[in-house]
Amino acid sequence: MLSKADSILDLFLFLQSLNTQHLGGHFRKGASDPGSRGRGGRGARPRPSGPGRGLGASPPSTKAEQGQREARSSREGGLPPPRRARPRVRSARTSSLWRPQRPSGAPSGMNSGAGGGGCSGGGGGGAGAAVRSGRGSPGGDGFAPSALGTREHWDAVYERELQTFQECGDTGEIWFGEESMNRLIRWMQKRKIPLDASVLDIGTGNGVFLVELARSGFCNITGIDYSPSAIQLSGSIIEKEGLSNIKLKVEDFLNLSTKLSGFHICIDKGTFDAISLNPDNAIEKRKQYVKSLSGVLNVKGFFLITSCNWTKEELLDEFSEGFELFEELPTPTFSFGGRSGNSVTALVFQKT
Repeated sequence: MLSKADSILDLFLFLQSLNTQHLGGHFRKGASDPGSRGRGGRGARPRPSGPGRGLGASPPSTKAEQGQREARSSREGGLPPPRRARPRVRSARTSSLWRPQRPSGAPSGMNSGAGGGGCSGGGGGGAGAAVRSGRGSPGGDGFAPSALGTREHWDAVYERELQTFQECGDTGEIWFGEESMNRLIRWMQKRKIPLDASVLDIGTGNGVFLVELARSGFCNITGIDYSPSAIQLSGSIIEKEGLSNIKLKVEDFLNLSTKLSGFHICIDKGTFDAISLNPDNAIEKRKQYVKSLSGVLNVKGFFLITSCNWTKEELLDEFSEGFELFEELPTPTFSFGGRSGNSVTALVFQKT
């Protein structure tokens, strides 16, 4: 005859055995370490230690779950999980003004493009896209005024990028991506532009394009920007790259000094776009841009422009006085509503 104490002890041992079976492989570090839960951490399903064992047997794990277990095993073994290396130059942001170009023949209501208009990209920008309303802006050009067209905005942008470069060596964004630089350099090489031809980068920003030009052998290149912080950033990057054949100037292209002239090639990647968004009489500023361009570029010289806000037809109209279209460069395409268009426009004009 069992005593009451013996019965209670037997019941306790029986319940404990059931609990052990139920939790069978639930503890990944073994029976002596119930403080570490199984794969998936908090809320993970019980995993039996063998086929058919336990009361809560789960199906075979998926590849994702297997990857989680392997990563956890690496951490428990003292090995950090694998990390992707951070690129030296971020190029995800195409520009802070991007909007898909209106497909040929599309109604003007498509100007804002798919994806909400915003030239986003990998960092820093994206807010305040260049969007044309159906009614157009008060200036009559269809662009809504934006802070993206002001010097104050870009001063702030390049002050931050300069600080970032000084702190961690990150050179910043490439406007329109690396392919935009390669596209222009390929054209210059295809046309056999002499390596000592004078080249002007209008609105050079961080100067990364100047670096690529120099690496491609061009030795008479100048970058201008109206932001002193941009020129300081460009100079720091160029110095870090060990280059000395690049000239930099703080210049407002709409109010140039008389010393800037005689260039064989002028290049614009986004500067004309930004000027088009200036809240203070953007139309007149665009006209002044064309006058300044005519003043710095030699006769028969080439003007290479990449724009995310203007179609080919619109740019032909903007630069109709004193320039003629020499070539249209192929750019990425997209489809919308059964029609195709380009995410950016890249044209080569020649001064007449």
